[in-house]
Amino acid sequence: MKLAIISDIHSNLPALNATLDAINLHECQKVVCLGDIVGYGAQPNECIDRLRALTIPCILGNHDAAAIGRLSPETMNKYARQAIEWTASIITEPSRRFLQQLSLSMELEGAFLVHASPNQPEEWRYIFNEAESKPAFRAFTNTVGFYGHTHFPVVFTEADTGRRLINVGSVGQPRDRDPRACFGLFDTVTGAFRWERVPYPVEEASEQILASGLPDFLAERLQAGI
Repeated sequence: MKLAIISDIHSNLPALNATLDAINLHECQKVVCLGDIVGYGAQPNECIDRLRALTIPCILGNHDAAAIGRLSPETMNKYARQAIEWTASIITEPSRRFLQQLSLSMELEGAFLVHASPNQPEEWRYIFNEAESKPAFRAFTNTVGFYGHTHFPVVFTEADTGRRLINVGSVGQPRDRDPRACFGLFDTVTGAFRWERVPYPVEEASEQILASGLPDFLAERLQAGI
């Protein structure tokens, strides 16, 4: 099976639409989302509606949790906090119910899926380097795990077992200085994995952010991929 793995959409509908169009071209049998559907961007309800319409399995991210009151925005930086408070004020009841039923992790086609670290996912730990990956590997037994949260595509390999922990990157807010949307393609039979980058109308997403009254920085960073 060819599995498409997306993460960190962050209310960026133009990026999500372009990504889903690209996934269709790859003829994937299944799509899964690793969370942070909302936050930062200007179209949270529209992004949730798109995922719901396609019945895409999703995991809860920290911004999703904050939008429904399961995580205090005070734990976030000022831009994230402003965006999540705005999101919480305009999110619809169907969107709220959708986020409320999401779990912190799941197993799918032999892979372990989580938004942040597999090690105590409710703590929203970041995994940027090999040292931070070690406790994460101890928290799951699958041969491969996928996560998001950092917005940086990277693979960590456990030395003695060859198991992999893969960050699939971000659809709606890449931070590796490449503004194109990023997602992962995983072959569940062969174990092959690769990232795909997708151009999308960044200006449209930026204009939506500015029109909503959210901080200018949130619009500007999309164009730089930071």
